[in-house]
Amino acid sequence: MIAAAFLGMALVLAAAMPSGAQTPVPHIWDSRQHMQKPDTLPIQRLRFLTTTDFFPFNFLDPQGRLVGFHVDLARAICDVLGLTERCQIQALPFEELEAALREARGEALIAGLAITRDSRETYLFSRSYLQFPARFVTRRQGVLDEPLHEKIAGRRVGVMAGTAHERMLADLFGKALPIAYSDRDALLGDLEAGSLDAVFGDGMRLSFWLAGAQGKDCCAFSGGPYLAPEYLGQGLAIAVRQEQTALAEALDYALREIEERGTFEELYLRYFPVGFY
Repeated sequence: MIAAAFLGMALVLAAAMPSGAQTPVPHIWDSRQHMQKPDTLPIQRLRFLTTTDFFPFNFLDPQGRLVGFHVDLARAICDVLGLTERCQIQALPFEELEAALREARGEALIAGLAITRDSRETYLFSRSYLQFPARFVTRRQGVLDEPLHEKIAGRRVGVMAGTAHERMLADLFGKALPIAYSDRDALLGDLEAGSLDAVFGDGMRLSFWLAGAQGKDCCAFSGGPYLAPEYLGQGLAIAVRQEQTALAEALDYALREIEERGTFEELYLRYFPVGFY
């Protein structure tokens, strides 16, 4: 059972990377897939709803301006669709976003709304444009290559208690020696001090630690990335109301064009200087 789950995860991972090389940038679209440019004339305006407190996706800069990955992605979507003059981005508290979308105070929600069975009954979602892989981090002198499920055997691996990553580590890397932590700073401090052989967790959050003063000199990613939607969810997508089928299709077209033109790669590297893929 565990071996089958690991094989399935490995196949998902392999599909996310080009043959023979690991890319730092996620790619979700097949370049051979043809999509017809949608008619956007019926779209009177495209108002994106987001928040101000989801760094680095949407946040306020020192001048109080709304900036971030989602803000730039929304603008790029509007540019591809030729809707720049009809495009707006509005920030609200997260708990108000769904009501604003339902009440047609906006056309698209781009703020990390979880893609679940229940939310799919309420909204249409664009294709996921970013997933959050699990990653191992080790000290630089202890970097491990694939197959990591073999090379991690018998090693002390720190992981946050009660998380999907703890379950994933137990199920898919059963030969490791898991050490559960309730304090993230203590977890990473023990890795830096050499008390742990590795840490297993969210690749995005770990990438920021690796870019910071504490992690950049001591540690690095090992193996992976590991994409496992059954543990980690479906990633990020844009939500629209159920009746907005044409808009959902237009968003998918725009997201594909953004990737094909290299704009997505530019945004990803701008906001995630240590790529988590």
